[in-house]
Amino acid sequence: MATRWYHYIIAFIAGGIFVNVFVFPHFINGVSGRPFPSAFSSPPGIGLSSPVLNIVWATINFSIACALVYFARLNQRHRSIALGYFTGGLAMAFYLAHYFGNLDLA
Repeated sequence: MATRWYHYIIAFIAGGIFVNVFVFPHFINGVSGRPFPSAFSSPPGIGLSSPVLNIVWATINFSIACALVYFARLNQRHRSIALGYFTGGLAMAFYLAHYFGNLDLA
């Protein structure tokens, strides 16, 4: 099956979601027992959520990213799809660094 243009977009989005789960804070802070902002906090993304809610949010993100990879069959695509994962992950990493760097989490 040929790699289509939208496979790169799906890989970009999946890469960003994977970074939101593992490299950046939700999963790491959850397993470390530290509160951190999540979609479940009040206000969303600004207030602090419990470590358990951060693990839940990380699990939801991980499930969505895995579903994108599985249903788009990105694991069976050309190696250039890795570029989509990388650029999506890098874009999300810079965005999250900027976003959470502006919050007062102390």
